[in-house]
Amino acid sequence: MDQPTFVYDGDCAFCTSCAKFAQRRVPSPARIVPWQFSDLDALGLTAAQCEEAVQWVDPRTGVTAAGPDAIALLLGSSRPWWRFAGAALRVRPVRALAWPAYRWVARNRHRMPGGTAACAVPRSAPESRSGS
Repeated sequence: MDQPTFVYDGDCAFCTSCAKFAQRRVPSPARIVPWQFSDLDALGLTAAQCEEAVQWVDPRTGVTAAGPDAIALLLGSSRPWWRFAGAALRVRPVRALAWPAYRWVARNRHRMPGGTAACAVPRSAPESRSGS
């Protein structure tokens, strides 16, 4: 497994719809897979990490990332337009806004188009990485 892997929550219809969009529209060398069908030990991930946010693991570089940082790396591994979007997502002010926005979407994904009650993140899930 020498290619990067983008891991999402396959039990969430909203997450699955987003992953399918990425598979169709964001050409990348990365495998895009649900965490429920991944070898998390081989990826160095835990189920708790995968339930909290999407994950990026690149065994070639040793780079791992979560949430909008993982999305930025997925976009950055694609074609020029998507690489531009990924680079923009990594710019400090955009990144500072991306995490709170990502957490809001994660908490409300069951309300998003294609979302179902099964998409709801348990209330016991960690809600913040910083004071933002």
